[in-house]
This record gives sequence, C-alpha cells and structure tokens, in this order.
Amino acid sequence: MIDYQSLRFDYRRHADQDAAAPAHHPVVIVGAGPVGLTLAIDLALRQVPVVLLDNDNTLSSGSRAICFAKRTLEVFDRLGCGDRMVDKGVSWNVGKVFFHDEQVYRFDLLPEPGHERPAFINLQQYYVEGYLVERAAALPLVDLRWNNKVTGIEQGDDGAVLTVETPEGSYRLQADYVAACDGSRSNMRQMLGLEAKGRVFRDRFLIADITMDADLPTERRFWFDPSFHPGQSVLLHKQADGMWRVDFQLGWDADPVEERKPENITPRVRALLDSIGFKGVQFRIGWASVYTFACQRMERFRHGHVLFAGDSAHGVSPFGARGANSGVQDADNLAWKLAAVVQGQAPDALLDSYASEREYAADENIRNSTRATDFITPKSEVSRLFRDAVLELTKRHAFARTLVNSGRLSVPSVLRDSPLNTPDADAFSGAMVPGAAAADAPVVHADGSTGWLLRECHVEQFTALVFGQGEAAERSLAELSASDRPLHVVRMEDGARGSELAAQRYDAWPGTVYLLRPDQHVCARWRAPSAAQVRSAVDRALGKH
Repeated sequence: MIDYQSLRFDYRRHADQDAAAPAHHPVVIVGAGPVGLTLAIDLALRQVPVVLLDNDNTLSSGSRAICFAKRTLEVFDRLGCGDRMVDKGVSWNVGKVFFHDEQVYRFDLLPEPGHERPAFINLQQYYVEGYLVERAAALPLVDLRWNNKVTGIEQGDDGAVLTVETPEGSYRLQADYVAACDGSRSNMRQMLGLEAKGRVFRDRFLIADITMDADLPTERRFWFDPSFHPGQSVLLHKQADGMWRVDFQLGWDADPVEERKPENITPRVRALLDSIGFKGVQFRIGWASVYTFACQRMERFRHGHVLFAGDSAHGVSPFGARGANSGVQDADNLAWKLAAVVQGQAPDALLDSYASEREYAADENIRNSTRATDFITPKSEVSRLFRDAVLELTKRHAFARTLVNSGRLSVPSVLRDSPLNTPDADAFSGAMVPGAAAADAPVVHADGSTGWLLRECHVEQFTALVFGQGEAAERSLAELSASDRPLHVVRMEDGARGSELAAQRYDAWPGTVYLLRPDQHVCARWRAPSAAQVRSAVDRALGKH
C-alpha cells in the first residue's frame, strides 16, 4: 500500500528552462493542491494542455480537509477518479448533536433515495491529492512540475509572464491565462499586491488524528459544552484506515505550542473516550495541529489574465466542510470556461462570469460559515445564553433544531442571478431552477440497462436532457438538432421502471428539455423549445450575449 504522506516527487528539468525566450502555454496553474489538480485534470479532459507548478514535492501532511461532499464527488466522477475516493473514504449521512452529555437530536443528510453518491465521505486530504496526482499523471496534456516556485509575474495585454525558481535556477514562462490555486497564504496574491479581507476569529482549535480499536458507528458527533471538555465544543469524525479526527475548541488564550504536545492531547482524548463508554481503549496520536481561522475573500477573483480559485481567493472556518468543497467547485466552474475561451468558442468576457458566480458562492459560504462559528463559539454572555436556550429547546421542539448550527454542511450554490442563465418562459416547480447544480437520479436505457443521470452528461459539451417519448419528445429532439449547436442529447424516457424519479425531480413531462452547462449546472429549460431558443441559450451560456 502506498504511504501517500511520505511520497516525494522528483524534480525534473524541462526543456522550457533552456528556451531563449519564455516558452508559451495557454494555461499555467500555480499550486498542486486539490483545487489546482482538479482544474488541471478538467482542462486536460477538455483537450487544453496545462502546465501545473508546485513549489514543493510532497502531498499535504495530516488529514486537513477530510469532508468531501456529494457535489464534489460528482465532479471527481467526471474527472475519472470518484470511484477511488468513495471506495477508500468513509461514507456517512447521520449526524448527532449533544448538549452537555445528552443527545438533543440527530439528522440524516441524504434521506431520499436515488442518488449514486453519499452526502459526504470522510477521506484524508493526502489521499485525495494522491489520487488526483495519479490521475493527472495518466493524462499527457498535464505537465506537472514539482519544486517549481513562482517568484514573479508581469501582466501584459496578451497574457502574463511568470518567473519560476527551481533547484537549477530560474526560468520564465508565458501564459495566456494563469490560475492561482496556491492556498490561503497565496504567494500569487502577494506578488500582485492584492489582499483578502474579512473577519478573523479570536479562538483556537486543536485537531488531532488518532487511531484506536474502538468500534464506533460511522457518524458525525458534535458536543456543545460536554462534561469532558467544559465550556467548549468537540467534534468527532471517522476517516479511512480506522483513523478518527477530533477537534477540540481551546479558547483564544491557549498556547498553540503546548497544546500540540502529545502529553497534553492524550488526557483530552482519554476524557472523550471515557465519557462515551470506551474506558481503557488504547489509542495512538498521529498528526496534530492548532489553528485559528478567518472568514474572508478577495474583492475580485479575476485580475486581468490571472484567476484566483480555492483558498487563495476565499477562506472559511472548517465548520460545514466548505473550504475544499468550494475550492473544487471553483475549479469545476472555471475549467469549462477557460477551455471555451482558449479554444475560441467563447469570448474572453466569459471568464468574468467565473469571477461573479464564484464570488457569489464565496459570500454564501462565508455567511453560513460565520453563522456557524458564532453559534459554536459565542463571544458574549447574551450569545451564549441564546445558544444554550436553543439547545435545551431542541430536545422537545422541532422548530429549535433549525436554529442549531454546528456547521451547515456544504451544498452547491444555486447561481440564480448568473448572466449565463436563460430566464424561464414556462412554468416550472421544484429545485432545478436555472443556476442549480443538476440533481442525480437513476436512468433506464432502451436496452434495459441502468445508470445514473450525471454519468450520462458529456465531459466537454453542453448536455440536453429530453424527457418522455412520443410526439412531444420527438418535436423537442428535432428542434435541438435544428439549433445547429454541438449538444450531447440524453433521452430520459418515461414509462421505464426507475425513470419516474428523474421526471419528478425535474418537474418534467413529455417534451420537456433541460440544458446543462459542461459543469452540470442548469442554464435553461423549456416545455417545448424552438431551435432559435436553444441557439440563444447556448450562446448566452458561452458569454456571447
């Protein structure tokens, strides 16, 4: 078995380092974390060659981001590595919330059937990065260069020139576009004189990876003010390899160096295990870290030919698993747009919609993350009284459960106001509005075989879902063909057992058509489209209006 935490990747000299003039590349990505790797793979699958630079030669140490949401897993499916993630990760849907030592309620994140992927998996970040690196290595259009640190950038009208430092000296690269995916301490952001603004939370948290022999159920457990850690909060999650992640709130006055020492972590973990019925269970402490956090973002995610994604663009608290998931969704949004622009299918202005859509999503994530943090770590006596009263009421009253916030868990943003959406001309109900990420559902093929709706979508093209059969569906198919736009058509025929759920989720009847962008967000829908409407919707979604 590969030990992904101990992997070291070789630096290799590249011909670009010997070029007399800076070698030209359409896209250079800075940072080979989950976001940069996702973006590189996505672009390569869209036939765009990519140079991916990383200033290090290792994967992340410790578990770090461990919660990967259903939408992120669907992105990984499209990239060709979702199965590995799910097979290795720990799937969970159930969460339990405790006040003092009493369970006040439980929730199920995916109570409805008919989704291929679970609501969440827990998987250490080094596995996610390792699997993405291996996927990238299988794609000839990804040129991943380790120990290549960007130390300078100059922008002009036709692109940017990067200065790159290596163990053998510096060289220069010219790029039409640069994606800055280099994390919360973004060197790219600093070199351009930019900053992220927001709120820094005056609190400290200890996170520790522990392995133990206890047979605990696979669920998320969150305690407010438990007897084993009074006045603070604790979170317990299971990961792959029988490892558990524990988060202990420490308070602002805690000494980060002292709290990270094994002799100080051990009694905290011992008290937790004793309180939940595992007295005497042996455990081992692996990676541990003490952190503070901020909810903040850059004012704009696009600066000329440089586009910021992931933690370099925005940061949130860890409550709700919004960091890595929102970063992967940044890459998911950016890849198809960059490909369309680089390949001449769309104007440069399409990239402005990346910035506006993901700035909106970042604001939503920051808002939810800030609310969760304020609930978990009240900073005034009044706030604490309110929180504790809510938790007491939760045991008996359902309305109070909507006020409990141990981290509203990550869901994809609905991009309702995107300029790429075509407004509805027909009446629809349900959640699949223009701007929403397409919901999965079982599908039944004409030959009786079964599959999943999102697996049917095209990796590179716009996808048109055509529901039903008979005359109305045939008319819609004819109009799609007459639109003269490259569309991947998926028939969602009714009458087949198992197909009813898709029609229900999309409020569809025979002839209904949904147009999905290459990132699987709905951009238009009709009861009976005309070829002209389809043409207009595709052009609008490509930023041509």
